[in-house]
Amino acid sequence: MQQLLFAVIFSEMGLILVMLFKTPLRKLVIVGLDRLKRGRGPVMVKTVAATVFVVLMSSVYSMTKIQKRWIEEGALNPTDQVLMAKHLLEATLMGSSLFLGLMIDRLHHYIRELRIRRKSMEAVKKQTRGPEDGKAGGSEEIKALQGETATLQAKLKELESELETRTKEVHAADANAVALRKQSEGFLLEYDRLLEENQNLRNQLQSLDRRLSHSGSKKNT
Repeated sequence: MQQLLFAVIFSEMGLILVMLFKTPLRKLVIVGLDRLKRGRGPVMVKTVAATVFVVLMSSVYSMTKIQKRWIEEGALNPTDQVLMAKHLLEATLMGSSLFLGLMIDRLHHYIRELRIRRKSMEAVKKQTRGPEDGKAGGSEEIKALQGETATLQAKLKELESELETRTKEVHAADANAVALRKQSEGFLLEYDRLLEENQNLRNQLQSLDRRLSHSGSKKNT
């Protein structure tokens, strides 16, 4: 499951990077997301997101139980430590995947809005470039179009500013994802170390049992 979550996170990061830069690949990604949001696509995406969220809450609940047992007993056994690290890693990965998925959805929405605004402005500019007929009605129409153009330009600036803010948030999310990946690698190393310690403890217990059985057999003889 951890390998699958890593693959999902890296895929989401790749989609975000593609959507940030104006390339032919971004057009393909936008078209793919447009088709995904039609028909049963949104229902499937929401179902998967809800399932991941439920599993995330289950991991959080398991960590809470282990922490309560830790508080009551005053110390954690090696098995609980391994389970705690495993649940923490999975919860971190699932939370990151949900967050990056939300960022992809919002970024796709803002890119579509920006395209619609630009098309509207181009249509208005084509209309204002027509020949002037010298009539009062035509002059009023041009003024109205100019006012609408100014309004659209103001909205476009506002949208570009918001897009820039979202882009900064995406960059911050990417940096956070990289930090989480490094942290998860540390968890994996800790997990391997705990497994090795657990195996050593079992070997010591088996050796002690053999000694005790050997001593008991000598006493019987």
